[in-house]
Amino acid sequence: MSWFIRFNKPFDVLPQFTDRANAETPRSTLSDFIDLPGVYPAGRLDRDSEGLMLLTDNGRLQAQISDPKHKMPKTYWVQVEGSPDAAALKALRDGIDLKDGPTRPAKARLMDEPEDLWPRNPPIRVRQTVPDSWIELTLREGRNRQVRRMTAAVGHPTLRLIRARIGDYTLEGLAPGQWDSLTAPTLDSSPKRKRDRRPRR
Repeated sequence: MSWFIRFNKPFDVLPQFTDRANAETPRSTLSDFIDLPGVYPAGRLDRDSEGLMLLTDNGRLQAQISDPKHKMPKTYWVQVEGSPDAAALKALRDGIDLKDGPTRPAKARLMDEPEDLWPRNPPIRVRQTVPDSWIELTLREGRNRQVRRMTAAVGHPTLRLIRARIGDYTLEGLAPGQWDSLTAPTLDSSPKRKRDRRPRR
């Protein structure tokens, strides 16, 4: 049987099954929640982020989901400092100039706090004099800490980050630390381009 599962990763859990960097005082990893042989994440989610991860024991499927060329959109619920105005949201949609280059156009909108949202442990830091807001942000790329860098660039640092959707898969019905098994998507069977084997001159 081939496994394809979705998992709601809690805050402060490493997105891997071992913590070789801290052998003496290991941190929480996926192995604390998932006991399936040969299953690996299809993509990553930072330790200080929460939400949806997809995992499989099928190497081709793992590569297909992780490969940016397939452009699976990823939707995040982002709690930020302050109240983003129309200009900040437009900048997120149009693309932000980061140190590693401009981001691709994205979808960004203000949203209410998600319903039935679980408490984070530990809670976010709260400043009584600074309001906070929620943004729904959908990207088709996945650079290192991209969402946090984008919101910071428009003046609204991220306080809490939850990945809510990957492609057609969502967090619906999953509490933090829970996983369930899914029907695996059909693998991309498009033929690979043949390499030109003519001798070079």
